Amino acid sequence: MNKEKKSSRVVMLIIDALIAAVLLVLDQFTKHLAVVHLKNQPAYVIIDGVLELQYLENRGSAFGMLQNQKVFILFVGIVFLAVLLFFLFKLPEQKKFRIVHVLLAVIVAGGIGNMIDRVRLGHVIDFLYFRLINFPIFNFADCCVVIGALLLLIFFFFIYNEDKNGLDKKAGRRDKAALESAESAAAEETRDAGATDIGAGEGKDGSEA
Repeated sequence: MNKEKKSSRVVMLIIDALIAAVLLVLDQFTKHLAVVHLKNQPAYVIIDGVLELQYLENRGSAFGMLQNQKVFILFVGIVFLAVLLFFLFKLPEQKKFRIVHVLLAVIVAGGIGNMIDRVRLGHVIDFLYFRLINFPIFNFADCCVVIGALLLLIFFFFIYNEDKNGLDKKAGRRDKAALESAESAAAEETRDAGATDIGAGEGKDGSEA
């Protein structure tokens, strides 16, 4: 049984690594395309007034925050990735936690993608711009981190809590049934004991007569 659990965990971690690797390759490839086709070029309009491709060298964190704080951002990023990897390795291998494995792998891929840029280039390459809401320019790695984190929160707050509440109710029903069974058994035992006492009393009266 332990071998099966260990094998299942290894398979899940391999799947996590493959997911992260694929997303990491996509992130680096899209950034390469941004450098080749968008750098020093006017913005490429995909949907007029809504979505554009626009090259930007971001020297801060996600969505342009904490500009020119490279050391601090790297430190926070390393700690963040270390915590995520710790949870990834410690996650149970049960079926209900597989989606958590996948989402953590997605977030890790995004974090590593941007960290590669910071270490290699000193900045992160951003190129996606939602002009409609004037949202800060971002990239594929940012999408992985944000979408993965949001889905993870939804999973824990809605799906996992529902499962937990369901299990608690089920356990409560089991406890109630066990209590009722115990009370019934105790009542029956009391009745039997009373009947025995009555029988013993009648026998004693007969012998005295």
